[in-house]
Amino acid sequence: IDRTVMQVAMSAATHSSRPLSVRVSREKECADNSIVEPMSPTGRVMEELGVCIVVVIGLGTPVNLPVFRAGIETELLTRFPRFRSIQVMDESTNNSKPRWVQTPVNMDDHIVVPRLDPEADPEKAVEDYVASLSLLPMDRRRPLWEFHFLDFPSSEAASTVVLRLHHSIGDGTSITTLLMASSRSTADPARVPAMPPPPKRTGAIYQREPRPRLSSGDYLALLAWFWSYVVLAWHTLVDVTMIVATILFLSDPRTLFTRADGVEPRTRKRFVHRTLSFDDVKLVKTAMNCTINDVLAGVTAAALSQYYFKNSGVTLTRRESVCDHSS
Repeated sequence: IDRTVMQVAMSAATHSSRPLSVRVSREKECADNSIVEPMSPTGRVMEELGVCIVVVIGLGTPVNLPVFRAGIETELLTRFPRFRSIQVMDESTNNSKPRWVQTPVNMDDHIVVPRLDPEADPEKAVEDYVASLSLLPMDRRRPLWEFHFLDFPSSEAASTVVLRLHHSIGDGTSITTLLMASSRSTADPARVPAMPPPPKRTGAIYQREPRPRLSSGDYLALLAWFWSYVVLAWHTLVDVTMIVATILFLSDPRTLFTRADGVEPRTRKRFVHRTLSFDDVKLVKTAMNCTINDVLAGVTAAALSQYYFKNSGVTLTRRESVCDHSS
């Protein structure tokens, strides 16, 4: 892979009702109890919400489907049981609890090669296809993952691979790490990929302000130190109260990001992306002495703020007046 563009996005599937899990009785259980695993509390929450993860990977070469298929069978299915397990409900007790139960996997059910309009704009075709995946429910009769191979060139990649899987299998960071650890070099397939070392947060932005030195007569410094914790506790209490009140009866203020009234939620989802130079990202990371994730989070926050100020009439007018006064 000469150039890889990764975009990890989470999409909450908003169905009219909770998807039904596969239910089995005690008589239908497998004899080998080692393949039955209780679902974690986090996995149960994600199963209730129906949250899925979409990973978009741009390749520098056309898709080699036999190589990908063999890699999925060798690396993912063999080494990670979640990729060969389904979610079932235990009806042997009054309190039914979801579990992971291993099942045979038919690779043809999890590998999709769509046929798209060759005359369509490649960039828009990829975005439209990825957006459509967030609207489709996943088949719970089989393991909740699937690979989609878009074997046509775009301005950023020679082909595109899209992985969609249920959030109960893992989160975006763990899935990205798993894909990196499962990759192999074409020059030396036996070599295990080298993972980057954990970041060292040693920059000035991570250093705490020195606590004022206290002396027997410095009561003012002691009072300031104590008051800072009182203010912190007060703001925390206010934030928690507002979150609980918003969940129960308050509503968020309407902004440019609020869905219009009467619009079906599932029709408003879309994935868009912007390619950044990794060298530029590393340059900012080195200059700020922070992590790549910090740089990307800052860029995303700045882009959303710029979009908001540009498209919000009242806020934009105020911003222009401030600029006029300053100029």
